[in-house]
Amino acid sequence: MTNKEIADNINMLAKLMELHGENPFKIKTYANAYLSLRKIASPLEDLSANDLEKLPNIGKSVSSKIQELINTGSISELKSLKEKTPEGIIELLQIKGLGPKKVDVLWKSLGIESVGELLYACQENRLIELRGFGQKTQENLIKLLNYHLESKGKWLLGHCYDQAIELEALLKNRNPELEISLVGGLKMWNQVVDGIDLLASEAPHLDGIKNLELDENGEYRYENIPLRIQMCTKKEYPFYKFKNTCEDDFFDQLNMPLHWKNEEEIFQFNQLYFIPTERRYGIDVIQEYRNGETDLIDFGDIKGVIHTHSTYSDGINTIEEMAIKARDEGYSYIAITDHSKSATYANGLSIERVEMQWREIDTLNQKLDGIKILKSIESDILNDGHLDYDNDILNGFDFVIASIHSNLKMDEEKATARLIAAIEQPFTHILGHPTGRLLLSREGYPIDHKKIIDACAANNVSIEINASPYRLDIDYRWLQYCMEKNVKISINPDAHSTEAINYIKWGIMTARKGGLKREFCLNYNAVDEFLKILNK
Repeated sequence: MTNKEIADNINMLAKLMELHGENPFKIKTYANAYLSLRKIASPLEDLSANDLEKLPNIGKSVSSKIQELINTGSISELKSLKEKTPEGIIELLQIKGLGPKKVDVLWKSLGIESVGELLYACQENRLIELRGFGQKTQENLIKLLNYHLESKGKWLLGHCYDQAIELEALLKNRNPELEISLVGGLKMWNQVVDGIDLLASEAPHLDGIKNLELDENGEYRYENIPLRIQMCTKKEYPFYKFKNTCEDDFFDQLNMPLHWKNEEEIFQFNQLYFIPTERRYGIDVIQEYRNGETDLIDFGDIKGVIHTHSTYSDGINTIEEMAIKARDEGYSYIAITDHSKSATYANGLSIERVEMQWREIDTLNQKLDGIKILKSIESDILNDGHLDYDNDILNGFDFVIASIHSNLKMDEEKATARLIAAIEQPFTHILGHPTGRLLLSREGYPIDHKKIIDACAANNVSIEINASPYRLDIDYRWLQYCMEKNVKISINPDAHSTEAINYIKWGIMTARKGGLKREFCLNYNAVDEFLKILNK
């Protein structure tokens, strides 16, 4: 066992002791021991118990723990502490800059139990008013947490797609004589990828590109994202470009013409309408495009920004700032959907503050041209499926998004029943992020998707694609069933700032990947039709 492994175990023992409120003297003993152990060069496992005790800041107690670790591979006290600590909390304790005191506040105050949950809480500005934190700490944490997640080898679509497009354009500009294209998971708009894949007809010139470097394994990384460049001849290029923008099960179903100039000819040869790269998966998609062209929702089609948060709850911009940004981005209406009263962690709105917000929205609608502000709420779904206000208050909103934010540890039966009970409430109009998942961080509670979608169909409730790159929930794989049941989909940014309104982009990518047609997109409609559909 290496010295580093021994020191790390002692360090974790000290951190977990502090997290669980054990004797401060013992905690300091093990923390000081860790600082000494990391400076020792000679192998600790070669030292006797007596020699260990003589080391600076070690002593009999720490020495016995080291001996136990060397002889058995574990420390019983550490094992016991780990058993009563969620794995995600242990991971948080290993991130530089997050000590036990801060982790304890996050765990006990916000219920955060993973890196991903903490990152999402930062994106929703939950830490600004939290004891011992603040905006600057929150901003620093976002950088630390993103780096930590990236170092695990998986990336979210929304965290590397723009960088990949930027690199593709840069290489094309530097190598005009070559064929170069983005391929792989990013080109197909997969929710989670393992890096950037490019195809080139020869080795491109890479010298002097900012943020491009070789890692310790001699592999390229662009802005810390793994970069793979596959090369082929110009003659082979069209074939490999097509093959690397299809899932295998899709590609294997197609017959390839002997000679072809572009992808359109491949689909014509197979008697298919053109299938965009994001839809090139599965046999069902092939059959769909054999029957006709699909009128997919597209960028620029969305007319209203649904699901936004202001400074009334946990947003960092005012209602007016959010509205002006939406107008400037070309949208004609925006819904302010701050958190409801049970969401104390997010500064949820009391009834008095709801009424205050309504008055402000009325004033702004008189003041601002070119944008309509709707009165809405993201109402917490309580444990029994009821919403978080009485019906007389819910009736005052233009519409209500109903979402689960608490007590997430449910089995499928409980989660499905809770959601259906909320769907059946008379003032539920849109079901928010149905599974509560956080990509790469939290799987979300299991639900019977068909029962949920059937319930939405029966109660005229729409479902959102939560376009936050951390969620993308409802999953694109369920959009076909939603359309079969005539359930409308609202593409919502869940924006907690003006800049996050642009998350709609990731929602459109998700919607297109799932084959969402314009007619089934709720906020493709102008505001009057949008409200009419929700309230018919």
